[in-house]
Amino acid sequence: MKEQIIQKIKEYEKIIIHRHVRPDPDALGSQGGLSEVLKSSFPDKSIYVVGEEEDSLKFMIEMDTIPDSVYDGALVIICDTANQARISDQRYPSGDFIIKIDHHPNEDHYGDLIWVDTDASSVSEMIYEFYLYGKEKHQFKLSDKGAGLLYAGIVGDTGRFLFPNTTEKTMKYAGELRNYEFDISAVYEEMYKVKLNLARLNGHVLSNFKYLDPGVGYMYLTREVMEKFNTTPNESSLLVNSFSNVEGLMTWVFFVEEPDQYRVRLRSKGPIVNTIAAKYNGGGHPMASGATVYTIEETEQIIEDLVEACHSYKSK
Repeated sequence: MKEQIIQKIKEYEKIIIHRHVRPDPDALGSQGGLSEVLKSSFPDKSIYVVGEEEDSLKFMIEMDTIPDSVYDGALVIICDTANQARISDQRYPSGDFIIKIDHHPNEDHYGDLIWVDTDASSVSEMIYEFYLYGKEKHQFKLSDKGAGLLYAGIVGDTGRFLFPNTTEKTMKYAGELRNYEFDISAVYEEMYKVKLNLARLNGHVLSNFKYLDPGVGYMYLTREVMEKFNTTPNESSLLVNSFSNVEGLMTWVFFVEEPDQYRVRLRSKGPIVNTIAAKYNGGGHPMASGATVYTIEETEQIIEDLVEACHSYKSK
């Protein structure tokens, strides 16, 4: 598959790289890291990264602004995006050929060429592996900037190497990336710094989240609460793991209210939650998924589903 992707890259002079909406470090790390690999390895090609900006992650990479005409005869590569509805910048079908690179379960088989590895900790890890193959077979190059982006993406999706998706390969690749010249202290400082208003909202979450036997936690972040603490839905969603270390907790969910929907963030320490997310316009990893619902009744049903999932998990 890596060889097929490389041959397609060689065919095109214009390459446009997408990722998912509301980007996290892995989305930007894989998108930007791949861009840096291709720019270093194919300096005569035109490489673009597109999608909406996330202010808190602009330290990683900023997006290109391109007209629709650039898509004519272009190769489109989409990183870290399980379903088409979540692709940032919906112009992607205007390209000539589409490649999907992802580590989520491949439930939406979009793209002309698909590379999915659900065992990878992150798509940033996959891009580094892609680079290593290209280096051996095609003299690929990786800049210091690209290495820093891939490292940040791996750190983000492994929770600083604390999540169970961290493997021996993950640690090996991270160690190799550390040999490049980038400011690792700045990566951690920028990724994990917290604004004062978000810190105060975190205190509100810790004081007000609900707990249900046999180990379900849930929190509603209403627009009223977010206005009180002057935070956006994107910022508020970052607090999803704020009470994850509570003793006895097995699954938890954030409901972040938006004008016309509730953004749902599901997490787990055992019970599978992506099957629940799939019932509510979502998906993701078995232990970390997202969904979208439109009524308070649907949020209550999700809580019931989590309770049932915990009971089933404990009874095994």
